[in-house]
Amino acid sequence: MTKISTLAAAGLILAATGIPGLAQVNLDSVWAATYTEDWPDRFPGPELGDYGGVPINDADRARALAWSASLIALPEYQCRVHPFDYANSFADFRMWNEVDRDSQALIAIHMHHFAWGTERTIWMDGRPHPPEYAPHASMGFSTGKWDGDTLTVTTTHMKEGWIRRNGIARSDMSTVTEHFTRHANHLTWTVIVKDPIYLAEPFIRNRDYTVSTGVSTPPYPCESVVETVHEKGYIPHYLPGANNDIKEYAVAHGIPYEAAMGGPESMYPEFREKVKGMPKPPPPPPAAPTAKAAKPAAPAAKPVKP
Repeated sequence: MTKISTLAAAGLILAATGIPGLAQVNLDSVWAATYTEDWPDRFPGPELGDYGGVPINDADRARALAWSASLIALPEYQCRVHPFDYANSFADFRMWNEVDRDSQALIAIHMHHFAWGTERTIWMDGRPHPPEYAPHASMGFSTGKWDGDTLTVTTTHMKEGWIRRNGIARSDMSTVTEHFTRHANHLTWTVIVKDPIYLAEPFIRNRDYTVSTGVSTPPYPCESVVETVHEKGYIPHYLPGANNDIKEYAVAHGIPYEAAMGGPESMYPEFREKVKGMPKPPPPPPAAPTAKAAKPAAPAAKPVKP
């Protein structure tokens, strides 16, 4: 009875003082990404002009059409870290708990992502988010809570990022909600982006991971170099209507150009019927035949000695 009374009293103290309790699920592990879905979008990268399935508005579409992949070659961009809400698309990450030494209450959950060696903190101690005028950071400011066995995280105050690596931007005014759900040795990481600047509706992305035993996340050294010399202040971009490569994706796959431009409609199954009535781009011209290499001339006959 004494032990039961002591445990009950401890629980009442935790509840009365507002100190967070213990974690419902242990997420402390190295998690390895699985690539059974969305492979082209995750590693090789999406094609130019492929905005389908993303609820972008006109402002984000205009920005994507002006984007140039040469931007990544600038020294200022070479080591620019992936935003946390995009980084879940690839590579492994590690999670670990920070607990109070005396109460063992969960203070925070930390994450280290292999790509660009980024680290973020998810505060679990009930602290509020900063005011609107507080500085923004690449990883934002994250707070978490337990919804049953699912860790739900809300993040604000992040720097501008991207939803796809082909120019679709995510603004710094976004609010990102994440759900981490563990099923034995599997983890589902769900990201929900609400962006009042660039998205007409919330954007949702799911990724799966498995526990990685005996493996740690290696370092990710990155050093910027000058690959091409440009005049100071040069930013690769396209002026409106000047991007001649933007229709290559639609032409190559026989997709109506309007459908490839994305928007909230393109997320839903009903959009397929609408696509049937859209004009398709003309097929790409046949490749020019390659000239056959001329056969080397036969060596001259050696003169016969008398």
